[in-house]
Amino acid sequence: MANRLSQIATRTGDDGSTGLGDGTRLSKDDLRVRAMGEVDELNSTLGVLLAEPLPDDVRALLVLVQHELFNLGGELSIPGYTLLRDDAVAALDAALARHNATLPRLAEFILPAGTRSAALAHVSRSVARRAERAVVALAARDRVNAAPRQFLNRLSDLLFVLARVLNRANLDGLGGDDVYWRSERLARSEGG
Repeated sequence: MANRLSQIATRTGDDGSTGLGDGTRLSKDDLRVRAMGEVDELNSTLGVLLAEPLPDDVRALLVLVQHELFNLGGELSIPGYTLLRDDAVAALDAALARHNATLPRLAEFILPAGTRSAALAHVSRSVARRAERAVVALAARDRVNAAPRQFLNRLSDLLFVLARVLNRANLDGLGGDDVYWRSERLARSEGG
């Protein structure tokens, strides 16, 4: 890897293009480059979340997710190559089921709020949805394996559940419950 990253400022992108892992050069606003950028941003938001106090199992899970996102980005950067495996999607399904089983059933919509770590999980969730949309747009034009799209879809669901878990973790003395949306329409219908 040292040889590959021996020079960071190559200036080859000054013309508005960037290189893929297979040597192809594309415009920096190409759908593939946009999808790679969204996945990179998602991974970065998880890095910010990992800078917070977290339960050990959540921390370990998010570190694994970061590695899989790097695989996903690598797969996007080398058209036709597979780095993200189906078992990565299955691992998210298992984590989603495990963490969701610990939570009370939702009766109302919740706001992306609560503890700092929960709010950061919600930011990552919304970035995951944007990354998923970018991969879907790319797949409408180019062949993209199913696992990247499925992984991003599951990850956004998992991050929603983890935000709820983190609101209850009380690691910063502020935990407790979700922040529920107060619907004026529902309040009127309930006589409140």
